[in-house]
Amino acid sequence: MVFYLRKQARQLETELDLKLVSFSKLCTSYGASHDDHRGRGSDTTPLLSSSSQDRMLDTLGVEIEQLLAKLTSVNDRMAEYTNTPSVTSLNAAVMHTLQRHRDILQDYTHEFQKTKGNFLAVREREDLLGSLKKEIETYKSDLIHCSVIIAMATKENMTSQRGMLKSIQSRVNSLANRFPAVNSLIQRINLRKRRDSFVLGGVIGICTILLLLYAFH
Repeated sequence: MVFYLRKQARQLETELDLKLVSFSKLCTSYGASHDDHRGRGSDTTPLLSSSSQDRMLDTLGVEIEQLLAKLTSVNDRMAEYTNTPSVTSLNAAVMHTLQRHRDILQDYTHEFQKTKGNFLAVREREDLLGSLKKEIETYKSDLIHCSVIIAMATKENMTSQRGMLKSIQSRVNSLANRFPAVNSLIQRINLRKRRDSFVLGGVIGICTILLLLYAFH
């Protein structure tokens, strides 16, 4: 009986060792691929998508947990076997074997929990960075939209004012033709008005450019 249980334990340990190595490599690849993806920019595509890597890691993690549970059960059955009267003479050797398998189980469990914890921390960080990136992109999009609306509203306002000023200008010119003494004053007023228009247009243009530059950086 004890030999059969030992054989089961060794088979489970061998399978666990292989899966733990694969799990560790996948976790390392997961973090490295995301770091490399951010370093090169959003235009590059990793060999495996995040969702595919997540599914592979989750599936492998479940398989490892099941193997750990099976190995725990085998160790418990060996412990029960050592307590039977028929193996009293072999108890010391069997206990030594059982302790060795328990140590291996403990090492595998500790290794799996540590690797899984590191992976979950990396995935949580990636989720947080992804959420933050979406918020920044949304903010930039809203800012650009607001800049366009402000520019269009300013243009419409200036067009409306220009039409009004033309109407006023027409009336003023009519008065100036009737009263030559007023013509000089009107010319000075027109000169100052054009200067103010240039200044206002320049300020609006600079503000619009600054808003667009800030939105794209």
